[in-house]
Formats: sequence, structure tokens, C-alpha cells
Amino acid sequence: MTEMLENERNTAAAWFKTLRDDIVSAFEALEDRQTAGPIAHLPAGRFEVTNTKRDAEDGSDAGGGLMSVMRSGRVFEKVGVNISTVYGALAPPAQKAMAARGVPGMDRDPRFWASGISLVAHMQNPHAPAVHMNTRMFWTPHAWWFGGGSDLNPCIEYAADTQHFHDTQKAHLAPHGDDLYPKLKEWADEYFYIPHRNRARGVGGIFMDDRNTGDWAADFALTQDIGRAFLPAFVPLIDLRRDTAWTDADKDTQLIHRGLYAEYNLVYDRGTKFGLATGHDANAVLMSLPPLAKWI
Repeated sequence: MTEMLENERNTAAAWFKTLRDDIVSAFEALEDRQTAGPIAHLPAGRFEVTNTKRDAEDGSDAGGGLMSVMRSGRVFEKVGVNISTVYGALAPPAQKAMAARGVPGMDRDPRFWASGISLVAHMQNPHAPAVHMNTRMFWTPHAWWFGGGSDLNPCIEYAADTQHFHDTQKAHLAPHGDDLYPKLKEWADEYFYIPHRNRARGVGGIFMDDRNTGDWAADFALTQDIGRAFLPAFVPLIDLRRDTAWTDADKDTQLIHRGLYAEYNLVYDRGTKFGLATGHDANAVLMSLPPLAKWI
């Protein structure tokens, strides 16, 4: 069955590209709407797009993607929206990691294919929350699955913002079963936790991995709705907070909170580990790191 998924893989990769295009357009529109505040004199931010490449050990074509990064905008201090489609053979350490997760047959045939979108936004205004979102499909000759989600990372928390973010995700997941949102919310709470700090990195969201019910179309539809939930969950919060006045103390709070984000992504994040272990462009993999951070 897994060998017959070429059309499905192409469909998933095309969807991630469409979602990427929609998000890039929405974020550039946010930049255009920002005409007030202490940094409104800056040019409206625009994404710089770079082709990325995965290096296979034998020099063969191993895929790549697009890294789209905006820096020093009116709204976004740094935001990256990356897509990639990579393939080839997993190196022994990655094979071992996959086997440990229960993926069958990796010792017999280490071929893989993976495609997805990954987004991290760090904001200029400390009152506007940072955010992460990704969705992906992974295939081997022995298994396939989907994963991803999104979570909100405010340094200054507003209960109404948290409620809106979660309510929007819950509404998008509702067509897939009433039990799904609580399950994926709990999964996010567990996954986006920083053990050495004994705290979550933000106010949560939704997360799933290894999603394979045996119905590819249904699992893909769920993955699409996770992606579709992102803009209506996030953009209204930025429109609400982007003109809020901030102080030097607010900015200091933001920089310290970003340190937590950096710690999590470098120590625990599964996607960061996989990207570096499989030879993908390191700049694209580490795009999630904030432009500035502070530790006390």
C-alpha cells in the first residue's frame, strides 16, 4: 500500500505549498496595515525567499524546498515560513530513531520521503504573541503518517487571546470528531513542555504525530484543517495587539521569554533534530530561533 502513494504524496506537497503562499500573503498584508506606532516608519516587511537543498551522503538529488524569511518589519521582528520535500535513504542514526518510534522495516529498507510546512513568528511588539505552526507527511515503504499542529507563545499573556486561539482550533477540528480537540490539546501541553524549567513554553495549542488511521484521505483532511485553522486563530490577535504601546520592561520580558523558546527548540524539538540529522539546510532548520534573546 505504501508503495502506491505517489499521487497522494504529490497532493500533500502541493497543499503545503498552497498553505505557505496563503500565509505569506496574509503576513505581508499585516505589514501593510501597520501604519501607527514607534516603528511604523520602517518599510513594510517582505519575505526573502531562498531555495534550500538537502545534501545526500552520496551526492544524489535528495530534495529541498523554500525558505521564506522576513526580518525587521513593522509587525514581525523575524518570521520564517518554510516548506520542503526531501527524500532518499535515512542514515543509520535516523534509522535507529525511527525504529525506536515503532516504524517497521527500517533495517531492511531505509528509504523515506517527507514534506511539510514549518512556521515560526517572533513579533516586534511584546504584547503580540509569538507563534509556531507546522504540518507534515512522512512516508517510508513500510508506513506513512501525518503530524503537526500550532501553539501560541505570548510573553505577556492575555486570557482572551488564549481563548480565541484555542476556540478557533477546536472549531476546525470539530468535523473530525468531538474527542479530537481535547486529545490534541493534551498532546500539545505534553509536547511543548520544558522539563528543565518545569513549565510550558507558551499557552498551548494542538499537536499530533504518527497519525495513520488507515484512511489516507481522512488523515490528510484533518491535516489540512489544522493548517486552515492557523490564520483565523492568529491574525486577529495580531490586529488586536500590534498598536499596543510597550515599555522597555515589556521588551525585556519578551527577550527573556524568547530564551525559553530557544532552549526548547535546541534541546527537545523533534523536527529540529530530524532536520539536522538528515542533512537538510541548517539555516532552514534553525530558522525558528529568535533574532534576539536574553537569559537572566
